[in-house]
Amino acid sequence: MATMTFARAINAGLRRAMEADPKVLLMGEDIGSLGGVFRITDGLQKDFGAHRVLDTPLAESGIIGTAVGLAYRGYRPVCEIQFDGFIYPAFDQIVSQVAKLHYRTQGLVKVPLTIRVPFGGGIGSPEHHSESPEAYFTHTSGLRVISVSNPQDAYTMIQQAIACDDPVLYFEPKRRYHDRGDVDESVDPATALSLGSAQVLTEGRDVTLVTYGPLVKTALDVAVAAGDEGVSVEVIDLRSLSPVDYPVVEASVRKTGRLVITHEAGQNGGLGAEIAASITERCFHYLEHAPVRVTGFDIPYPYSKLESHHLPDLDRILDGVDRAMGRANSLSNLPGADD
Repeated sequence: MATMTFARAINAGLRRAMEADPKVLLMGEDIGSLGGVFRITDGLQKDFGAHRVLDTPLAESGIIGTAVGLAYRGYRPVCEIQFDGFIYPAFDQIVSQVAKLHYRTQGLVKVPLTIRVPFGGGIGSPEHHSESPEAYFTHTSGLRVISVSNPQDAYTMIQQAIACDDPVLYFEPKRRYHDRGDVDESVDPATALSLGSAQVLTEGRDVTLVTYGPLVKTALDVAVAAGDEGVSVEVIDLRSLSPVDYPVVEASVRKTGRLVITHEAGQNGGLGAEIAASITERCFHYLEHAPVRVTGFDIPYPYSKLESHHLPDLDRILDGVDRAMGRANSLSNLPGADD
């Protein structure tokens, strides 16, 4: 067992995947000698060569398009999108080609492509550098969308994503890159918790709190704070955003009768809306309160000095727990609290 940062855990997972399979290639802007803007690929070009860790032009559509061709030829490319907001020039390649090739060829062509996307806020960057575009891709059939929340999952799930024959979008919460945690490097990705599985992190009896990526750590803090007030919160890390592991969420809500979903992305058309609707369909007679969403606001991503107001924090999520419990709190009397 080793202690390492989130970023180093991804690096270690990439290294292990490259050692295991010579068909694994890395592609992206400045990922070679620089080691990437967040240094995720630091040292990999030196050890595996420039023919396997490729610096690309500033052309996201070209990066993904080239990776599709490599996948046709039997390679397993891993593309780095430097920042979340830079993925949009590649959007057409991802939703029109990557997602559909397997279906379009009636299974003759596989696209074992992994697209790494640093996402979310919390590092004081402006728009295009702090966004949450995951819902665009969960809406597109043919893509697997996952988000990791801790160093162990970062290490294991990047290997699972690369080994997967489906195209995978691997969302990395950039504000957690420097968080440290234990990583068991002996874990076999083939026998670890599967890529599509959610995980119950803390068990509770009163409220189910569902989240993923950067807000998992905040949700665990919420469970502790709510427990101090006598409310038992069950925290679920979705891990897989498409497909969602509904049986795990459903079992929890049947037990607690209340559901709070929180994510940094805006509320309108977000993943929280889909989960709220699906769980209402599945658990209507078990619900004691309508599902509650605690999300970013439906605005362009704010300037860095305002982002702390935009991102759901402990107080806003606790307010969501209170609303699910039907309890008043200090935010209840604020203008617009009932909207």
